Amino acid sequence: MVSARDVAEYFLALADNDNGSSGELISNLKLQKLLYYAQGLYLALFDRPLFPEQIESWIHGPVVPEIYYYYKQYGSGSLPFPENFDYSKFDDETKEVLEEVYEVYGQFSAWKLRNLAHNEPPSKNTSPGSEIPLDSLKEHFKTQLV
Repeated sequence: MVSARDVAEYFLALADNDNGSSGELISNLKLQKLLYYAQGLYLALFDRPLFPEQIESWIHGPVVPEIYYYYKQYGSGSLPFPENFDYSKFDDETKEVLEEVYEVYGQFSAWKLRNLAHNEPPSKNTSPGSEIPLDSLKEHFKTQLV
């Protein structure tokens, strides 16, 4: 299992390789939603979490608090490319999921993702400030698999 920080850095590395062609680099708000979608999809596919850190329901939707506070200093600006990033931490299965999440959701603005995630049952049905249950994520994302 990788950490939420590993996954966050993977997305930042993908965005850097993408040269921002999706219209914007990744902000903390956008990163939080990508982490939510990655965790949900991974749970739906493999019946186990991608990373151990909890996701909470906040006013702007799902958030991994440790990652939010780590990148908080950048405000709403773009987050930096991770130094000495090591792709070998990730197996092929995980890379495939993360690249799929980035391809599908990375094209959207932070606020579009915020609105999407905020209105989905795992976030919408969890009291603000509370942990979103993994079972809720898994159940919701299993309905999204085609």
